Amino acid sequence: MLVGGAARAPVRDEMEVRQESSADPLLAGVCDIHIHCLPDTRARCIDELTLARQAKVAGYRALMYKSNDWSCHDRAYLIRQALPEFEVFGSLCMNRVHGDKVNVFAAEQAIKTTGSLCRCIWMPTLSAAYQHRCDKLPGPGIPVLDPQGNVLPEVVRVMELCAEADIIFASGHSSPQESLILARKAKEIGVKKFVVTHVNSLIWKLTHDQIRQAVDLGAFVEYCYLPRLWGPGSGNPQFERQSHEEFLTYVRTIPERSFISTDLGQQGNPNPIDGMRQCIRELSGAEIPQRDIDLMVRINPAHLIGLDK
Repeated sequence: MLVGGAARAPVRDEMEVRQESSADPLLAGVCDIHIHCLPDTRARCIDELTLARQAKVAGYRALMYKSNDWSCHDRAYLIRQALPEFEVFGSLCMNRVHGDKVNVFAAEQAIKTTGSLCRCIWMPTLSAAYQHRCDKLPGPGIPVLDPQGNVLPEVVRVMELCAEADIIFASGHSSPQESLILARKAKEIGVKKFVVTHVNSLIWKLTHDQIRQAVDLGAFVEYCYLPRLWGPGSGNPQFERQSHEEFLTYVRTIPERSFISTDLGQQGNPNPIDGMRQCIRELSGAEIPQRDIDLMVRINPAHLIGLDK
């Protein structure tokens, strides 16, 4: 910024100054690819730039942000200007802010945005037809299938775009059965990075047999740590906290095709970095093999956002 015609020297963030002493070996190389931060239309506990600074200090390899309403891949481009040598990505959700159906043009433009930092197109989340039915929300919601159970043409086209760009196509808040239908179509089209989202959460829970079906169709499955943290006294007190035992039954299923995200950022919930640290400690304490932990919080998410090229 120019002040009186002179360029002001950049001010180092306090977290950067403490970088060498603050790095956490437990978090080295972590990639968390499902986080909600400010700016947003819902209350969040931290903004995208501040979290990126903290994650860089902690030793993370990468972050990918998710907003249910707005794009965040364009903001990722700016965050990278402030934080060189740190991997920050964004994504796009096909919710009502982009129209009453899955918007192919919005997906095309997201993929073409400067920096190619949109690494995931999510099917409808809060606007999903399935969620509208389950939560008795007004309006029909945005569908991914036609009344006969076939994948809609606009959804197929977004799959094709994701396949061409080699980025993630994610099921969003589709039902478990819808997600399996989407997985089958994605395999037919040639999508290499199809993700069934938060398969251990609420109305989106997949059975272990459904997880195996999804993986057999070429999908990756995402487990979120958020259900281990919500409940009374949290930012999501209306939900029952997932037990330690249930969470472990999920993460032990097929680690080779699984990854763990925090899905954190909600006001009243822990900082996503603290949540990821607690998650890794919980996995280590349960004697989950280090190889499997690395697959789920480092290797597989890095592959999905294109860091293994």
